Amino acid sequence: MIDKQRVKNAVREILIAIGDNPDREGLRETPDRVAKMYEEIFAGLYTDPKTLVKVFQEDSHEEMILVKKIPLYSVCEHHLLPFVGEANVVYIPKKGRIMGLSKLARIVDIVAKKPQLQERLTSEVADIVMETINPLGVAVVVEAEHLCMTMRGIKKPGSKTVTSALRGIIKTDAKTRSEVMSLING
Repeated sequence: MIDKQRVKNAVREILIAIGDNPDREGLRETPDRVAKMYEEIFAGLYTDPKTLVKVFQEDSHEEMILVKKIPLYSVCEHHLLPFVGEANVVYIPKKGRIMGLSKLARIVDIVAKKPQLQERLTSEVADIVMETINPLGVAVVVEAEHLCMTMRGIKKPGSKTVTSALRGIIKTDAKTRSEVMSLING
């Protein structure tokens, strides 16, 4: 678990290092608030998303299942600033092995709750779905805005980064891939 006292001490030191007074009224409780926030936004460091998956047997269903526009909030590991966006997760069950729809959103949520790269997050979600239910194929497409690009550095608000991870038949079959992208973008 997160060492909240260590986080509080570090935040206090950061406030001093940037030239502010951690004992002034508005900052007095900031180290504690940040420690509590870190416990929440970095919970993915201590949770295995595979344990969240519940598999159901639905006859021999082998048609696409898509959960679109799953909100995601993560923290870029390079600058410790947020990136915010949406994930789209598609899979094609094999022999009727399906996952609860909310579990797809929960996987995205847990994988996002750690210092992260969007590219890795996208691949991790696809790999978890592949490993836990062994579908015919999986596609994960993430679109996000990175505050490290909008509020600092290049300063290009509104710019979006899109990443995709394709597995199984969705990667190897052009017609299936095209249908998946049409559903996501349509």
